[in-house]
Amino acid sequence: PQEPRDLLYADTVAAECAAADQDAQAAPGACRALVSGLLPGVSDATHPRDLSEGQRLALALAVVLTARPPLLLLDEPTRGLDYGAKARLVAELRALAAAGHAIVLATHDVELAAELAHRVVLLAEGEVIADGPTAEVVVSSPSYAPQVTKILAPQRWLTVAQVREALA
Repeated sequence: PQEPRDLLYADTVAAECAAADQDAQAAPGACRALVSGLLPGVSDATHPRDLSEGQRLALALAVVLTARPPLLLLDEPTRGLDYGAKARLVAELRALAAAGHAIVLATHDVELAAELAHRVVLLAEGEVIADGPTAEVVVSSPSYAPQVTKILAPQRWLTVAQVREALA
């Protein structure tokens, strides 16, 4: 949901995780392991309302991911996340995709799209203005290109990792 607090109703992180494990019929501790991966250092006793917006989002994502859904529909999943949390989320989403989960992502974060997407569809005023492989679509317009692409044009690198690999 647009508001992560819509999924959070318990008084503690531990209670949220226990409920998520039970609802998903997951092994006890499955949600907590996701929370630990996405939000290292957050105490079980913390009330979800005491978390920052990004931390609440990460907790809500952990609750949803506990069920290991075959299809994930994510709307701005990096909103409010710092770089570390974003990197941890990217790793988790990559692992899910590698395990066969489908992920549909709506985002304004072109760096996230460059990191994760195989295909990008750009919309403007409800109309499709571009649709195709990520590398083709995001470099076709400076408005939608990630920073790496803008700085290193005419090279078609999308991510820092691609630049590191090319220079190694």
